[in-house]
Amino acid sequence: MMTEPSALSHETLTERHRPTLDRALEAAGSRGYWSPYPEHPKAYGESAPAEGLAAFEAVRRTRFELDQPGTDGWAAPGEVSPYGPELGIEYPHADPDVLLPAMRAAIPAWRDAGPELRALVCLEILARISARTHEFAHAVMHTSGQAFMMALQAGGPHAQDRGLEAVAYAYAEQTRTPRAADWSKPQGKREPLELSKTFTAVPRGVALVIGCNTFPTWNGYPGLFASLATGNAVLVKPHPRAVLPLALTVRIAREVLAEAGFDPDLVCLAAERPEEGIAKTLALRPEIRIIDYTGSTAFGDWLEANARQAQVYTEKAGVNTVVVDSTDAYAAMLANLAFSLSLYSGQMCTTPQNLLIPRDGIDTDAGHKSYDEVVADLAAAVDRLLGDDARASALLGAVVNPGVRERLAAAAGLGEVALASREVANPDFPDAVVRTPVIVKQDGARKVWEGPDAEAAYLSECFGPVSFAVAVDSTAEALELLRRTVREKGAMTVGAYTTSPEVERAVEEVCLQEAAQLSLNLTGGVYVNQTAAFSDFHGSGGNPAANAALCDSAFVANRFRIIEVRRQA
Repeated sequence: MMTEPSALSHETLTERHRPTLDRALEAAGSRGYWSPYPEHPKAYGESAPAEGLAAFEAVRRTRFELDQPGTDGWAAPGEVSPYGPELGIEYPHADPDVLLPAMRAAIPAWRDAGPELRALVCLEILARISARTHEFAHAVMHTSGQAFMMALQAGGPHAQDRGLEAVAYAYAEQTRTPRAADWSKPQGKREPLELSKTFTAVPRGVALVIGCNTFPTWNGYPGLFASLATGNAVLVKPHPRAVLPLALTVRIAREVLAEAGFDPDLVCLAAERPEEGIAKTLALRPEIRIIDYTGSTAFGDWLEANARQAQVYTEKAGVNTVVVDSTDAYAAMLANLAFSLSLYSGQMCTTPQNLLIPRDGIDTDAGHKSYDEVVADLAAAVDRLLGDDARASALLGAVVNPGVRERLAAAAGLGEVALASREVANPDFPDAVVRTPVIVKQDGARKVWEGPDAEAAYLSECFGPVSFAVAVDSTAEALELLRRTVREKGAMTVGAYTTSPEVERAVEEVCLQEAAQLSLNLTGGVYVNQTAAFSDFHGSGGNPAANAALCDSAFVANRFRIIEVRRQA
């Protein structure tokens, strides 16, 4: 289906968004701080909070219309907020035999539009999403369990930043090659050989985005916009517990595409009925040529092994590690770590899990601290941070699903508990499941590497508010344990605290060799589990935790191919 061009002409889009695209390209090159999307709730106007809440409430207990081809009924995935309320939304259920051919038919005109117009349309989609940030905040909050402020920032402007970053990288890679060139090869006394050549960025086909429960927009937008900006159609398959944020995204994208004169079927939604499990079925369809996935290692490995017709980008599980060697800011180090362990109840792929601490203790500005003292002081720092229930609720959010609760309950049996988890009452949502972190002591003896039966609990990801204080014989052993953990289990983040230049260089060398992103001596308002678009790379693509990084050239360049046509001059 094609629509007539409207007010969203190329000229209009250029005037609105070309400066933003240019600034994004500049920011990606300089790696400095920049964001066009405001973090502060008041930046969206005085009426935005009430309007956003009203819009969220208005969509509950309704059918979410999208006018997609192939709709054969309705899917009610049973979204229930981690804060208690049921969303009660039904989404269109699509027959892929009808939907996927319609999506493929939409691609040629989008391909022919060229990289710049595609990028500008993507920026218009992002601008409209940004204008509804408060609505998205409630949608993210009540599907992921993020506290409201985190949902507004991480699910709103930070996610939009990552989408824009992907568009900028996609534009840069597609325009690296000129659209046309005249070729002339001298032949001495004879006439030169001359050809006219054109080069077109050709999309792979239909891309599949498999969304996650915890960060539906932040993890979903990079792949969605990278594929769309490179000319592909995008089928969005949300996590069944977190459909609404991505359904809203699909609706806005379809509206913008239609207004710009393109087929809205370039972006569609694949909602599933309870227990239907359509991700595997869709992933093996021959029309699916790109897959973006965030989630468990088991399914990520399955996709990489079985979806052979597609270019697969995965972010899976990792064991994030912090090496604690020494510090000249002991109290600030503890405060920084306490916040990192507590933020969103540890339900981030970047949250530290293992703290490697020498058995004989560490040197600090407050004197030498034994292993037991460091662990006890960290536990006390977490207690201080989360002592007030209202403040704790605003930081912890809610536990996203039963699996996290089960792992948290089981953690107490894995070793000596240095900090027990407790229930927190949320004053606004009495049905919310809110839990503080647990810290468990572990022995980092080398024998844990002798075989699967000897592996300690801390050598697998324990997703959620569970951390292990691992006693090691020395910093050198900590670095060896770090190396093997990253190599064999993967890590999205690594942190280290040291006052020794030699140790700092050694930690850096491990991370360079094992391809892990490193944060050193963080004691202020920046935390190891936070990354900034245009400056920080999320993941590296070089260890088992993820086969791609958000965002680099490799993340976008293989979503299209350059096709050359040569003509005799």
